[in-house]
Amino acid sequence: MTITLLILACAGYAAAGLLCWRHLHGAPVWPVHVTAGVAVAAHLAVLLLAMVEVRSVVIGVGGALSLFAWQAALLLFLAAWRQPVASLGLVVYPVALLCALAMPLLPGGAEAPTPLDWSLQLHVLLSLVAYGFLTLAAVQAALLSFQDHRLHNHRTAGLNTGLPPLQTMERLMFRLIAIGFALLTLAIVTGAVFLDNPLAQHLAHKTVLSVIAWAFFGILLWGHWRQGWRGRTAIRWTAGGYALLIAAYFGSKMVLELVLGRHW
Repeated sequence: MTITLLILACAGYAAAGLLCWRHLHGAPVWPVHVTAGVAVAAHLAVLLLAMVEVRSVVIGVGGALSLFAWQAALLLFLAAWRQPVASLGLVVYPVALLCALAMPLLPGGAEAPTPLDWSLQLHVLLSLVAYGFLTLAAVQAALLSFQDHRLHNHRTAGLNTGLPPLQTMERLMFRLIAIGFALLTLAIVTGAVFLDNPLAQHLAHKTVLSVIAWAFFGILLWGHWRQGWRGRTAIRWTAGGYALLIAAYFGSKMVLELVLGRHW
């Protein structure tokens, strides 16, 4: 059953990514919604079966990648019904396909995970949803950079014509960053309140890098609001903050589980 659902999810993500490309060239968007919906639903079923097996939301590196990609795909699937963000699926859905395959391929860690109480589950949930919105913001920044590069080089034909205007793209990027920043703030606060020692040896790198990433996005939002930062400046700050965030979560998790054989 799990293998069948995994194949269905991967096929759905592959189809959704291809249909996103066609949509950028004038095809209707509804086939993207249909295939992405199938993929997200099948991927969720795979994750639920895995979590029932381990009886916890704490999972190994492969499972974390899979869960991370699923919720980014889910957020995009939901947002695309109301906002012109379907083009993000050109990156998000293929990445979700690869991450879905990571769960059965990457080891889950040396120790069995221990169940989390509700407070830490809330912290994990807030963190994952924050990462999801900031992932979409980072993808939006990459497409914005691509679009900006083509415009500055007077190459307006092809893929660029299928994307929303630059101002719309930028406005959506800052909206995603603002939502992600608010959720990341709540995640850091709940971590400080509910974790016994957030600066313990096995959590120090994650905590410090997360706070630095939070500061990056906070400075970017302040600069946009007070100084009018936009364009390439905003893209660079978004990329820097997102890189720190990925290093905080997945970099720390990979070292901790694959090298040291421990869990958070």
